[in-house]
Amino acid sequence: MSLVQYSDSLLSVVPPLLAVILAITTRRVLLSLGVGILAGAILLNSYNPLNALHYLFNIVSGIFWADGAINSGNVNMLLFMLLLGGLISLMTATGATRAFAEWGVRRCKDRRSANMLTGLMVFAFFIDDFFHSLSVGPICRPVTDRFQISRAKLAYLLDSTAAPVCVIMPISSWGAFIIAILGGILVTNGITDISPIAMFVQMIPMNLYAVFTLLMVLVVIAFQLDIGPMRQHERWAQEGKLWDESKGRPKGLEITTEGQGRGGMIDMVLPIATLTLSSIFFMVMSGADALSAKGQAFSLIGSLEHTDVGSSLVYAALCSLAVSIVLALRLKLPAKTWLSAAPQGVQAMMPAIIILLFAWTIGTVVSDMQTGQYLAALTKSSIPVQLLPALVFVLACGMSFATGTSWGTFGIMLPLAGDIAIASDASLLMPMLAAVLAGSVFGDHSSPISSTSILSATGASCHHMDHVMTQLPYAVTVAFGAFLGYLAMGITGSTLAGIAVSSLWFIANCVFHLRRHKRQQMLPANA
Repeated sequence: MSLVQYSDSLLSVVPPLLAVILAITTRRVLLSLGVGILAGAILLNSYNPLNALHYLFNIVSGIFWADGAINSGNVNMLLFMLLLGGLISLMTATGATRAFAEWGVRRCKDRRSANMLTGLMVFAFFIDDFFHSLSVGPICRPVTDRFQISRAKLAYLLDSTAAPVCVIMPISSWGAFIIAILGGILVTNGITDISPIAMFVQMIPMNLYAVFTLLMVLVVIAFQLDIGPMRQHERWAQEGKLWDESKGRPKGLEITTEGQGRGGMIDMVLPIATLTLSSIFFMVMSGADALSAKGQAFSLIGSLEHTDVGSSLVYAALCSLAVSIVLALRLKLPAKTWLSAAPQGVQAMMPAIIILLFAWTIGTVVSDMQTGQYLAALTKSSIPVQLLPALVFVLACGMSFATGTSWGTFGIMLPLAGDIAIASDASLLMPMLAAVLAGSVFGDHSSPISSTSILSATGASCHHMDHVMTQLPYAVTVAFGAFLGYLAMGITGSTLAGIAVSSLWFIANCVFHLRRHKRQQMLPANA
């Protein structure tokens, strides 16, 4: 079955654009994704409905079975989610989550410290964005609930400390993927005076969106800065309504099994420590096996470049679940609790899995529509060299927002940006590559069809579109500052100039919103 080519047609953006517009207007994620998927299938198959159905069947089956074998990457990620649901359910049944909530309430004196606890959890879950969002959300939710912090604010903290940290950490699934692409760019262009890992590290301060998003999180926590729709959600939370109750109960990772065990902090800390440390161990080991199979010597960065993230997370989840089961045995839980814990965990994960399957499907449709290639081709027009970093940032933002994937944008835009930089001005190579990383994270961070946004909302048990709309003002503010920074980098050729311009924009906006926030807080009292 041959598909229609849309790499040079504006129609290539129709399916993702349709899905995004419907998601924002209807706030029904599955409906929006489904319409985008059907629109793409119809366009790709010359408006033939039977061919479109056959095409969709191949996509869905390809999620589980591809090239005559199990699609281990996708299947392992789904298994990890189910195992994580079982682990969290068991920790709830043993009373471990209750113990953590009580510890958090004792340690956290107010809403600010509860938010800080959530933000700092990223340093224990930096391996992968999925890992972070689905783990930290259920763990910290009892604490944030007790301090009447809205689920929208929790989802924002999860999402804004997941991808932005992963994209600047060499020891993460994101870092390994990016370093591998950078290595290919260096080899292609015959650059030998710098290694991929050294280039990655040097690009960290140039990743303006990721850096200033993390700074924005600190400002939000320190000054309880609520912008746009987030203000209303926080007001509701302080009245005891943690989410928009007019939309019903959010479909998230909610475990309703009552904790009958008298578990303590050890029942939380030990399984989570096992999960994190064993994830690192299995990622390094799987990468080492891949290097050995290629006859290459072991190196830490090399093993991370060749690691199998999906299987590593599954093995780590099994280890963590085993530790949690051993700890639970000493508590002598009733058989009824054991029998209800596992189904509860699986059931809690099903809404996220269903949405994720839709997101993967539209990702394939968008790839076949060649949306990325169409947007990337826009860079080939003749423009001043000084504008290139800002241009590739904007294109990466648009591409990742339309496709809902940062990794797909990395794969298309990083080599393209590298080729353009070498052909125009080699001194702009790293700023342009960093601009791609920054723009890709913005789109992934903001798009309603992004799997990271979906799972952050799931982990926080927040309505998905409420998370998207409350996070968007923060993301757009930081993104515009990053755009100004890349404009300054291109014009001056100085990284420091770009950071300075973005810093001035960031400070000015924070001061403006803080003053406005203070005035609005004073209005009821004056009235």
